[in-house]
Amino acid sequence: MSEQREQAVSPAVRTRVDNYIGGQWKSPSGEKSHPVIDPATNESLTTIEFSPEESVDDVVRTANDAFEEWRRTPVVERVQYLFDLKTELEDRIDEIAVALSREHGKTVGEARGEIRRGIENVDVACGMPDMIRQGSGNVEDVAPEMDEYAVRQPLGVFTAITPFNFPAMIPLWFLPYAVATGNTFVLKPSEKVPLSSQLIFEAVDAAGFPDGVVNLVNGGADTVNALLEHPDIAGVSFVGSSPIAKHVYETAAQHGKRVQAQGGAKNYAVVTEHAAIEECVPNITGSVYGNAGQRCLANDVVVGVGDAYDDLREQLIAAAEELTVGAGVAEDTDVGPLITGDSRQRVLDLINTALEEGAELVLDGRDFEHSGEELSGGNFLGPTLLEGVTTDMEIAQEEIFGPVLCLAAADDLDDAIEMVNSTKYGNASSIYTESGSEARQYKYEVDAGNIGVNVGVCAPMGFFHFGGRKASFFGDLHAQGEDAVNFYTEKTIQIERWYS
Repeated sequence: MSEQREQAVSPAVRTRVDNYIGGQWKSPSGEKSHPVIDPATNESLTTIEFSPEESVDDVVRTANDAFEEWRRTPVVERVQYLFDLKTELEDRIDEIAVALSREHGKTVGEARGEIRRGIENVDVACGMPDMIRQGSGNVEDVAPEMDEYAVRQPLGVFTAITPFNFPAMIPLWFLPYAVATGNTFVLKPSEKVPLSSQLIFEAVDAAGFPDGVVNLVNGGADTVNALLEHPDIAGVSFVGSSPIAKHVYETAAQHGKRVQAQGGAKNYAVVTEHAAIEECVPNITGSVYGNAGQRCLANDVVVGVGDAYDDLREQLIAAAEELTVGAGVAEDTDVGPLITGDSRQRVLDLINTALEEGAELVLDGRDFEHSGEELSGGNFLGPTLLEGVTTDMEIAQEEIFGPVLCLAAADDLDDAIEMVNSTKYGNASSIYTESGSEARQYKYEVDAGNIGVNVGVCAPMGFFHFGGRKASFFGDLHAQGEDAVNFYTEKTIQIERWYS
């Protein structure tokens, strides 16, 4: 395995972005490149070269060559590498968190929490000896002198194409389960945030996986398409916007691959007259404004039911006004910058369109300017709050991905549920209530894959799958938990008869 490389610029930011293929760091050596920008300053951190098609062939061939020996490695031995990976990641949490904050903009605290959730999946996958047994089975004397078995078997090389908003957690939705079940793995991270992946793969390298089992390839759309079409890729995992998820799903499926493609979201939260409003407001505020709103579980439309609306409105305004905007690496920051200037402009366009459609601006973050001169060029947007939002508005139907809270009113819970189900998405939704009957009705009638009761960010633990319905998900089997085991393996039926 290669030696860990010299650090540069700061203890957590590296100036070189390499591929990791067959246990070796290799330059992508592509003709196309992309700057990696600190969104708090818009200064360049480094430049990433995009891998050409021959690099994709190299990494897939290497992973395919490693597959036969890896699949024969007993599962109890395979998970030992995950135990070591967990230790290595734990030792690097602070380093990865600072790098993640620099390239993404989220606070260091949010970055640490993200890494912890990723490590949780490594923890869960360490239990693969038992997980892989579940759903398998055998029946003696299924017919005269015949026995029948169901045996899980790995399929080959899997790839994951991951987004910018959780560059440490989301790769770990896939990597641990893929390799624990006996497959080999190729990660293609977002070109906007490659630095945290470099550090995660330093941990992979230190954990000592056999060469070719875990690999990293950097690039853009051409690299993605080369992976989707490559004949030796058995399956593809993707997280990103719905249009790209649909493309990934259709292209990979057309080429005979298993696909799980998580798309966009439009998550409503409903606050009823039976809610403990003082308790739920911090939870809602964290859901909407945390990570600068750049997450698929942000409840960016909040519906106040009946008399709950006025009190909810006042408390949400007060909470949003207390938030501090700044660079993610600053200790007092609550809301960091958006990932790019284009992302910021997209959110501004959504706000302006909402105003044209009749929404009212209660808290305006559009003209936010950071007081620190060194951050004056960053992609900052202050906490924004709109009210009078109705379901026929674009901002009520499309994912915002920015620090914007939309307030809407409903006469009763039936009215609120109709609003929740009005969107094409079905990722997540939350209800705030102390009424069991209201919560039960909501859980039963809302068409979303993840539902929270008095929980704003209803992210499943690693031993449950991550839900998603409608335009939020393309495929059959989701990330994490039992779904991951089913996605990464095929159950082979073995029927036996012995004559002597």
